[in-house]
Formats: sequence, C-alpha cells, structure tokens
Amino acid sequence: MFSKILIANRGEIAVRIIRACKEMGIATVAVCSEADRNALHAALADECYCIGPAEAQESYLNENRIIATALLAGAQAIHPGYGFLSENAHFARLCRKNGIVFIGPAPESMERLSDKAVLKKLIEKTGLTVIPGTEAVSSVAEATEAARAIGYPVMLKACSGGGGRGIRLIRSEEELEPAYLQATAEAQTSFGDGSVYLEKYIYPARHVEFQIMADEQGNVVCLGERDCSLQRRNQKLLEETPSPAVSGQMRQRMTELVIEAVKTIGYVGLGTLEFLLDREGNFWFMEMNVRLQVEHCVTEMLTGIDLVKWQIRIAAGIGIGFSQQSIRFSGSAIECRINAQNCGTLRMLHVPGGPFVRFDTCLIEGTTVTPYYDPLLGKLIVHAATREEALRKMRAALCELVIDGISTNIEEQLRFVDDERFILGNYDLTFMGSR
Repeated sequence: MFSKILIANRGEIAVRIIRACKEMGIATVAVCSEADRNALHAALADECYCIGPAEAQESYLNENRIIATALLAGAQAIHPGYGFLSENAHFARLCRKNGIVFIGPAPESMERLSDKAVLKKLIEKTGLTVIPGTEAVSSVAEATEAARAIGYPVMLKACSGGGGRGIRLIRSEEELEPAYLQATAEAQTSFGDGSVYLEKYIYPARHVEFQIMADEQGNVVCLGERDCSLQRRNQKLLEETPSPAVSGQMRQRMTELVIEAVKTIGYVGLGTLEFLLDREGNFWFMEMNVRLQVEHCVTEMLTGIDLVKWQIRIAAGIGIGFSQQSIRFSGSAIECRINAQNCGTLRMLHVPGGPFVRFDTCLIEGTTVTPYYDPLLGKLIVHAATREEALRKMRAALCELVIDGISTNIEEQLRFVDDERFILGNYDLTFMGSR
C-alpha cells in the first residue's frame, strides 16, 4: 500500500479523498491555486503546495507542476479525483514515466476508451446494445450526410471528455451547421479535442448508469445502477439508487452483461457504463466514464462499500476482497447536488444531521466562491429503508441545510423532491423541459 498520495484536485472531492487516505493511514499532499490557499482541502492535508494562479490551466491542469510537486513531496501515487486530469492519458503516462502511480486506469486503456465512437465498436461485440451512430465526422458536409442516413432528430457529441459539454440536440437540417460549429468549438476548449460524432436521439428516455470495479487479477463486480435523469442542459442535478424504472430482473440481466463487457475490454479500476433506458425497457449504451463519478456517494450509501478506498487499493495492485454474490443492496439513497448561483463569501453554515445523512462539501465559514471553478459546493446524500422514507429524509435535510452568504439551488432541489412526477418515480430526461 502507498504511504503518501498527492491529490491533484480541489473542492469537495479533494476533501473526500484526503479523508479516505487518513482512514487508511496514508499521508496526503494537497495542491492548491492562489485562490484556494485557505481552502478546506489545503488545510486538511498533511502537506500543501501552491502550484500557480487561480486559472485552472496554470494550476490544477498544469501537469508538469503537479508531477514536480509529487516528486518533491515524495508521493508514490497521484489521485486525480474527477474532472481536471482524471481522464487525461498523457498525464497518466507522465506519472508512469516519473515512477508515480496514477490512481485510475492505465494510459493505454484511457486512450483506447476515450474516443466514444471507437469504444462503441468494442462494446457492440460484448452483447450490449449500442445507440446507432457514426465515428468522428470531420466537416459539416460529412455530418449532414450522416444525419440524413440516421434520421432526425440526432445528437451531436464530443468524442472526448464529458460533463455535458460538446453536446447538441439537432432536430432538423437547418440546425446542424450552427450546432456543429458550437459543439466542436466547445469540445476543443473543454477537452483540447474538437472531434465530434453523431448518434440517434433516443426519446423519451432515462439516464441510467452502472458502477463497476475491476482489479488486475481479472475480478469484476457491478455495484448496481444510478438514475441520473434529472438534468439541466446535460448537467446532472439529482441522482438516486436504485432506479425506480429498473426491475430486479432487468438489474440482474444488465449486471451480467456489464460485467462481461468490462472483462472483454480488459478494464482495470473504477468505471461507469452509461445507458439510455427507453420506455420499452431497452438499455442503449452511450459511453463509459473511466474515473470516479461525482455521484459515487449514493452507491456507497446503498452498498456500504467505500469506492475511494477500493480505487486506491486496486491501483496498489490489491485484489477485490468480495464477490458479486456478497454485495448487499439495502434500501434507497438519494443525492442532491448543491450548487452556487453566484460568487460570495460564506457567513454561516449549518449542516443537517441524523442517521444516514451525509454532506460531502468543501465549505467552511469564510470560504469564498470564485468564478474560476465548477459551482458545486457539496452533495447532500441520504439513505433509508425505502424510497418513500428517503424522500422524506431528503426534504428534512434540505430544509435544515443553511448556506448563508452564497446563493444556492437548495430551494430548487426542494421543488424537485416535492414534484409529483419525481415522488412517483415517473420522470425522464424531459423533466426539466431541456431536451
């Protein structure tokens, strides 16, 4: 096991990883930008180094400075969290070159799976159903021809990256050219890769993803599904597990298919296979995220398995210590993402309590929200024996959560959990009216 890990991230996920390391007896090294000198993750780590200005490109995305800091501090491994460098094969290769373990998949695996169009070809051979689409299209003319062949409406998606960026819904040929130019520009800015591909628009549908874990010894387990259908402009706002739309029979069938697919592609590490679930009960494979997901917490609450600790263990070469049959899925878990709606300084924070209520956050009184980073302030997660009880628990927790000095989406989240469609579990990607 590693004795010291550098966390190449910030915010609530850096705090989450530092806490996991402390519980495992691993020393931690934080990096921070000048804007984050007083941040919680910088204070909690055993060591902290300022690596550059507030702009992420000069700090949290500066590969050479992060590697140099890890070498200076004597860190044996780097945990990238999510976002930033977490799916960057070049950075993973740079870690290896400098004798540092990248806590994530091998760079070769990332390169093979990062191109979503190429990945779909691999997945097609495993028995999973893939959304009809194309490989990368290199011009408006090529995209137009492909869209005609697929049939409108179509989705235009970035080949690299995630987080809802570089995605456009195109309902007619008149919309294609401006959407193509916008999506390629956004993808280039966000991921350094402007390539895009087209796929058939599955509508109406739910966004359902399956969490997997695979070790170097060839063991693969599936830790159930998460329903992430409540989104705005392809950005997730609320997640729950299990999905109200997935029956036990469907879950068993998909678990078997997902495990077989992961074994077939030879993946090692944490990963998430994302699907669209249509009203006929068909799962359509979209993409695979080769990193820790923001919403991993609901899976932890449901299964009692610490995903961050196991991600670290797998990176250290340790085999998964349990079987698929031993996993117990208990009750229902819901997560609300608490986002800042403006910049400001936190004057007062009150965190809800009670059994099985969790708030993963980077907030402490005096924290200033700046315009440089993602607006996620924290994730409020609850777990209960039934979905009905989990909904009541979430309402109570949202009412008790106080974040004074920063405008947030707490009131909006309350409206979501009070909406009859959500209460009944009868919702899909059209919930926000954005698709």
